[in-house]
Amino acid sequence: MTISRRHAVAGLGAFAASLAGPPPLVRPRSRSPRPPQPPPALPAVPAGVPADRLAGDEDFWGTVARQYRVSADFVNLENGYYGIMPEPVRQAYHRNVDQLNELNSHLLRTSYADRADQVRKRVATVLGVSHEEIALTRGGTEALQNLIGGYNRLRPGDAVMYADLDYHSARYAMNWLRDRRGVSVERMAIPEPVTRRIALDTYARALRDHPKVRLLLLSHMNNRTGLVLPVAEIVTMARDHGVDVIVDAAHSWGQLDFTADDLAADFAVFSLHKWMGAPLGSGFLHIRKERLADIDPAFADETYPGGDIRSRVHSGTMDVASILTVGTALDFHDALGAAVKQARLRFLRDRWVHQVIDLPNLEILTPEDPAMYGAMTAFRITGRTSEADNVAIAKDLMDRHRIFTVRRGGPVRGDCVRVTPALFTSRDQVDLLAVAVRELASRKRR
Repeated sequence: MTISRRHAVAGLGAFAASLAGPPPLVRPRSRSPRPPQPPPALPAVPAGVPADRLAGDEDFWGTVARQYRVSADFVNLENGYYGIMPEPVRQAYHRNVDQLNELNSHLLRTSYADRADQVRKRVATVLGVSHEEIALTRGGTEALQNLIGGYNRLRPGDAVMYADLDYHSARYAMNWLRDRRGVSVERMAIPEPVTRRIALDTYARALRDHPKVRLLLLSHMNNRTGLVLPVAEIVTMARDHGVDVIVDAAHSWGQLDFTADDLAADFAVFSLHKWMGAPLGSGFLHIRKERLADIDPAFADETYPGGDIRSRVHSGTMDVASILTVGTALDFHDALGAAVKQARLRFLRDRWVHQVIDLPNLEILTPEDPAMYGAMTAFRITGRTSEADNVAIAKDLMDRHRIFTVRRGGPVRGDCVRVTPALFTSRDQVDLLAVAVRELASRKRR
């Protein structure tokens, strides 16, 4: 075989290099830090203006709306799924994603634990509890599943109970207890129409008629109609019957103005990516310290000692950028204030509802008691109670008026359409909805 001169020279070069030893280590060049970008300014609430009066100030809420990047292709009145991040939060999230991607496991193995604990402390402060009673989760659903599945005071022959308006994933978890704990499952219905008195009487009757019930699932604000129940009174009533309550406050926290004491619950779950506007994949559960032993550690977790509430959650590797952004979301929430947010969201609900409530064939599924609703309210056109009917109504609103809503099932008298404005929703947009609903209700069904 003939070896070319080029290959021979290359071979000699490689041999010489091997005698010289390995090349010297090259230290990575340090990059110049990126110049910090000033975050968008937080909303500034005018001093001395009552929340109820500020609720209708479109100039002020126009400045708030500009803090959100929202599609102009349609009017989004389906904000109950999750909450759009305002710009300060969205930009913080992107910075945290970039930092996580650059530092990788170094961040997770060094500073993350302390930073996550600071998030727990911030959340606990807003809720009015000790941070030792807070465990972060990937949302309200995971928190519900951990509390329901981990509740260990049930014995074969006991019963658990939930209502028709409770969250479907939580109902599934309650049904699972039939096999897991050997209990029976009782279901109750919230009457239509409902008032505070009717709601209390309904729960009192259900607890009286089902003496074997030991665990009750209770929605503060349900995701189907937006009805807000008098939770503290129902929790107290249940306690008198020897019944523990798991309160689902995923939709109400950040939409309504309350703290944990207002719920009077020993076990509760909350979302951070709904009305607090944190990134998707963030929530938490709350267990009063003296009741921690009544919830089993998640999957026999040994990451934390049994006396640490964080042992009641094992999520694997979470999207930690979401968790690291929660503080910025709470900053935005605090800048407005829970009372101001609540007043604005109720104003938007009242604005469209009061323009259509006189229609004889339209049913509004929340009562006219402000303590029993927030932003979210559902409607039904009388006689149109099937899933197909209400999917068609939502489609009509989108096709004819570019208004996005969603059909919901579960209420005792049939399906409905849920309407959920947000902080970036304008008065004109809910006025447009009112016009569209009146047109829908007056149109003869083909």
